[in-house]
This record gives sequence, structure tokens and C-alpha cells, in this order.
Amino acid sequence: MQLILASGSPRRKELLGLFHIPFAVRVADIDETIDPSRPPYEEVARVSRLKAEAIPRRDTDVVIAADTIVVCDGRILGKPADEADAFRMLRLLSGKDHQVMTGLTVLRGSAARVCTEVTDIHFRELSDGEIAAYIRTGEPMDKAGSYGIQSGGALFAERINGDYFNVVGLPVCRLGQILKDMAPELMEETK
Repeated sequence: MQLILASGSPRRKELLGLFHIPFAVRVADIDETIDPSRPPYEEVARVSRLKAEAIPRRDTDVVIAADTIVVCDGRILGKPADEADAFRMLRLLSGKDHQVMTGLTVLRGSAARVCTEVTDIHFRELSDGEIAAYIRTGEPMDKAGSYGIQSGGALFAERINGDYFNVVGLPVCRLGQILKDMAPELMEETK
């Protein structure tokens, strides 16, 4: 049996490392386009499942895949296309509540567990200067919603309700429960 993370994200690798279980990384090459006509909650789960299913595996292997989006005022915010897009997203989030949704899929043989973890966040009011300075760091460019809560984006979040690690990119608590059910022998190794 092999544990496989279907993601090249350094943040997801770090979070999966919290389990102290050896794992391989294989990046799924799929179309991650979210259908805006469907509920974001369902779409992010669908994309995570596509990622997991794209990974070659044996029946005994356990594949973990995740996809994260930010939703504000009914709009889905993925990774920014450029600095202007990052500015637009951060201006939208300023002074508002939003949700970070991570679709999570765990596959083993023919068994699949697919879910979406949601964390609510409130940003304080941001000035245009603060947004521009943050964008100059380059940090927003590879992150859903144009911010990283684990680094400079932490300065913007007044309140978080839910799993902090979900905002980073992997709902660790939920994943642990799923692994305990689907691959208890892996979880025994963490004791």
C-alpha cells in the first residue's frame, strides 16, 4: 500500500506531513475549471475527485486530492490571472465575510470519500496601499482568493470560524477521520 498525494502544492505536502506517514506526490493533469452555473460547494468536490481519479494507482493505494476556492458575494475566486486580478479579488474581500471551500477526495480501490470543508473568514477593511504592497511580495499569485492565511494574508483576517488548515489548503482534521475509516492501518503507524 502506498499513500499518494495528488498535488504539487508545497502547503498540502507540509500539512500531509503532519500525519508522519510516508507518501508519494503525483500531480494530476486535469482541467480544473469550475462551472460557475453549479454550486461552488459541489464543484470544488467534483474537481478534487477528478484529480484523485487521474492518478494511476493499485487497488491497495490510498490517493488524496484536494481543490480549494474562495467564495465571496456568490463569486468564485480561484488563483489570480495577474496582479490586476489579485488586486480586484483582495478589494472584493476587504471588509467582508467570505468562505474558503476545499473539496477533498480519498480513494482506495473502488471506495471513494468525497466532501467539502467550509471555513468562514472575515477580512478587515484594506487600503489600496496595503493591497498593492501585499501583491508586490508575489505571495498572492498562486493562491485561491489571492492570499495566504499562513503568511502575509494573516494580517487581513479578523475572524476565522472553522478549520484553519482548510484555508491553507487541506482540512487536516476531516482528512484524519476519513483515513481512520478507509485506511486504519496507515493511521496505526502514526501512534
